[in-house]
Amino acid sequence: MLAAGGVLVALALPALGLHTALPGATDLRVGLPVLQTYNRIQEAFPGGPTPALVVVEASNVGAPVVRDGIAALQQRAMATGEMTEPTYVRVNPNGTMAMVAFPLVGNGENAASAHALSVLRTEVIPTTIGKVAGTRVNVTGMTAGSRDFNSALKQRAPLVFGFVLALAFVLLLVAFRSLVIAAKTTVLNLMSVAAAYGVLVLVFQHGWGTSLLDYPGTNSIAAWLPLFLFVLLFGLSMDYHVFILSRVREAHEQGRTTEEAVEQGITMTAGVVTAAAIVMVCVFLTFATLEQISFKQMGIGLAAAVLIDATIVRGVLLPATMKLLGDWNWYLPRWLWWLPEMLAEAPASALMPEPETPVEDDEPTGRSELHRRTESTAGRP
Repeated sequence: MLAAGGVLVALALPALGLHTALPGATDLRVGLPVLQTYNRIQEAFPGGPTPALVVVEASNVGAPVVRDGIAALQQRAMATGEMTEPTYVRVNPNGTMAMVAFPLVGNGENAASAHALSVLRTEVIPTTIGKVAGTRVNVTGMTAGSRDFNSALKQRAPLVFGFVLALAFVLLLVAFRSLVIAAKTTVLNLMSVAAAYGVLVLVFQHGWGTSLLDYPGTNSIAAWLPLFLFVLLFGLSMDYHVFILSRVREAHEQGRTTEEAVEQGITMTAGVVTAAAIVMVCVFLTFATLEQISFKQMGIGLAAAVLIDATIVRGVLLPATMKLLGDWNWYLPRWLWWLPEMLAEAPASALMPEPETPVEDDEPTGRSELHRRTESTAGRP
């Protein structure tokens, strides 16, 4: 248990440095013609293809005070050295909105661009157009969109994680009528997902296997991927955990000890789980052959999680913890005894009808009533 748990923790630790960003130009493989063109534009106009867009809303953006505020915004932005030329202003036909474009230093996705965005939002705008009464100012663009998406994800992701974990715990508690199994399964599934996150960070942020997967170095994971992986992988883990634990519980209810029940449950399900894991890993790895890095990340993350689940968790950690806990695996507090039986299944022996014992009659031939009934009904549909 300590060895397997240590491996999962070691794999999960790099996930603490996980950084997400919306896919951009760096999401493409080096050598593609479109990326070569993009790089030439980037060299000629640094930050040009992905400028920060300052949107100013007012009842009349053509009013002198608003025009002066926009001019001060442009002048102050250029003075910081965090924005570059060319900058331009566009006004909508109604004259109620103006869009000011500022190319940021960096490539729009790195730390330099992120710092420039912070300067624009926290220093430049508040001291210029932000002081003009009656105006509303927002910043968009690829860099701003990635920053805001990550911020929203960090705020909302705990709600999703909490809901999924709580619902899984309740379902397992009702299904197996065991507080220990519900808590342990939830923790094991969470550890396998965290380990998959760690593998993603090692491969794509630290560059392990860059040449093997044929992708350019990147400092981030696709922003949509962590939440997507968590929901999908938790569902897959729950699927085969319930499958295995159901067999273990059946064996235990038939009178076997916990150790014997675990051995029988793991043995009975090993072929099915292993075959399913092999199929899923092979299918998921095909995504790693695609051009876009976000799809490579999805394939590697899914394949790594399934492989970890089918080997370290299912083959070692799950049976080890159940053997160590013994009869505590089936602990249910008295105040929860009202929970209904959801997975109560009759043993196989109870499902087989008992053979009818033939009763011999008084005829000298010794034929039974059962034989006569069989002959009398012969040929009937």
